[in-house]
Amino acid sequence: MFLPADYLDLNRTQHSILFPAAEPVWAALSKIESYLEFRLQRELRCAIPPGAFIGEDVFIDEGTTIEPGAVIKGPAWIGKNCVIRAGCYIRENVIVGNACVLGNSCEFKNCVVFDHCEVPHYNYVGDSILGYKAHLGAGVVLSNVRLDRSEVVVTDGKTSHRTGLKKFGAVIGDHAEIGCNSVINPGTIIGRRSIVYPLTSFSGVLPGDSILKTRQQQQVVKRMV
Repeated sequence: MFLPADYLDLNRTQHSILFPAAEPVWAALSKIESYLEFRLQRELRCAIPPGAFIGEDVFIDEGTTIEPGAVIKGPAWIGKNCVIRAGCYIRENVIVGNACVLGNSCEFKNCVVFDHCEVPHYNYVGDSILGYKAHLGAGVVLSNVRLDRSEVVVTDGKTSHRTGLKKFGAVIGDHAEIGCNSVINPGTIIGRRSIVYPLTSFSGVLPGDSILKTRQQQQVVKRMV
């Protein structure tokens, strides 16, 4: 249950070794640090403009555009033909695939971002996995810590599954779309091709090919002077 192949196309990342077939998909999060320690070699294959900060333990592949004002602290692995926009903050233990967009005022830490993901505006991605062509609307937060700081569990509506993790945001499946200003709470799993409406707060498991609709009640009244 919750196996990587149920949510992710492992042909769309160079780092599929992080996702053993028989382990739950979130198990990869505890392996990122040691994986980068073993495999990462500092190399910058693209131009670094004045005003960008690149840490010591960073690999950036060819064709990637780094804009002034971006901060890549590292350890981090950035793939080919990505765009890292001004104001992007990439912290420790981040793996980014090919042709991804990481936008302004976005923060990333301990996460895996598959090829062709778009995370373009005011997003937080902590201790999370984003599948192939996943997209986060402006202001989406993948919250990674419970308010009581206890172990994160995944709840599917019937059973709570222990993860062994104190920090775990979300797994966003391939082609999933998360609407603007939504909060995805710790331990959430979003299935492939699913859509979450804007301004949603969601916890739990959303099956693939689903639409999670959030409705608001609004009232217009006469302004009294």
